[in-house]
Amino acid sequence: GKVTITDCDEIASGVMVIPDTIEGKSVTSIGIWAFQYCENLTSITIPDGVTGIGVSAFSFCTSLTSITIGNGVTSIGEDAFFRCRSLESITIPDSVTSIGEYAFGDCSSLTSITIGDGVTSIGISAFRDCRSLTSITIPDSVTSIEGSAFYNCTNLTRITFQGVAPTVAANAFVGVPDEAEALVTILENLSSFGRIGTDWN
Repeated sequence: GKVTITDCDEIASGVMVIPDTIEGKSVTSIGIWAFQYCENLTSITIPDGVTGIGVSAFSFCTSLTSITIGNGVTSIGEDAFFRCRSLESITIPDSVTSIGEYAFGDCSSLTSITIGDGVTSIGISAFRDCRSLTSITIPDSVTSIEGSAFYNCTNLTRITFQGVAPTVAANAFVGVPDEAEALVTILENLSSFGRIGTDWN
């Protein structure tokens, strides 16, 4: 009674709206490699009934400029949007709890990323090489930022933390500008980042 999207004709172009149902059955997941190399798609809407986005589901969709992720998605698989180099903004809904390894790696046009309040972990190299990103807000739900998560985000100068300091693995922010600032929104949380002058990372 459930449907997984497993493939898409690579010549498909323009706007793609994934349906809520197919032949009366609910669409609940986007399978691995389902839209990989669909290089002519410009916009994709994922319905609220979908709970999972598989490994490399939309990787190398090089013309994709916008993606709407439904409010039912709980996980974004590794490499899910890898090298979607035209993607300019992304809103990750509150339903998502984890962002997979390299999920948005090398999305070099991303200027705006909104991370939902349900996310607890940001995976290895999740936003690696997002070189157009200038600021990011880490919600208080995030407890861990994995290795190289924001590696080589060469224009990222403002990182705002809404909660206490998450655990941060090696090289998470290597390659950001020297003048990058980490800001804390609640004064009481400041002590969790260590004393002034210490090297928190």
